[in-house]
Amino acid sequence: MKKQTLGIIGGVGPLATMFIGEMIVRRTKATKDQEHVHTIIDNDTTIPDRTAFILDKTKENPVPVMIADAKKLAIAGANIIAIPCNTAHTFYEEIAAGSPIPVLHMIRETAKRAADLGARRVGILATTGTITSRMYQVALEEFDLLPVVPDEVIQTKVMSVIYDIVKAGKDVTWADWQPIEEAMQALDCDRIVLGCTELSIVNRDLKLNSNYIDSLLVLAECAIEACGYELVDVKR
Repeated sequence: MKKQTLGIIGGVGPLATMFIGEMIVRRTKATKDQEHVHTIIDNDTTIPDRTAFILDKTKENPVPVMIADAKKLAIAGANIIAIPCNTAHTFYEEIAAGSPIPVLHMIRETAKRAADLGARRVGILATTGTITSRMYQVALEEFDLLPVVPDEVIQTKVMSVIYDIVKAGKDVTWADWQPIEEAMQALDCDRIVLGCTELSIVNRDLKLNSNYIDSLLVLAECAIEACGYELVDVKR
């Protein structure tokens, strides 16, 4: 297979964008620079907030900006697009239709990973926009998995971790995260999806246990393989 060039629509958020770049480098089987994935990253921080638009359609629509970014990446030489933002996949069909090159589907791939791991009850930790869109619920149900979402109190805590801590450039602590983990365990989840790329930063910093499925890592691995490269370790 001819090697493909990966284009990343980033800035959603900026730290997660830089982190997926590192993930791709670390997960690619390579012994020298020339064996790594050719990646073009557009860290476009002007993309309007996805959750804000989902919850209030009077807010600025992020879709036209993301389609413009996809076209820009294609002109720059990208063959495949990855979007390290779960909430943005609410608009996947529109973005994919407007993109001149294929767009990977982070949420479907993450649901597939949960199924491959033998999950049954899958907790979803994500923005309120993603939860409201039901993208994960639908994707998991397509694999005959039972989606489990937090109650309103825990969802508020999840949003605070995402917006008040990670997006604000602060360090998350175990005290911030423990109530969320305990609540999902109490709901008898055998796997928990980190369905927001800011939560991948939490996973990195707190070294969460193997019951979590990191959607950003799933996307990174899918991007590597879609571009014709091998993973360092195919074990999940």
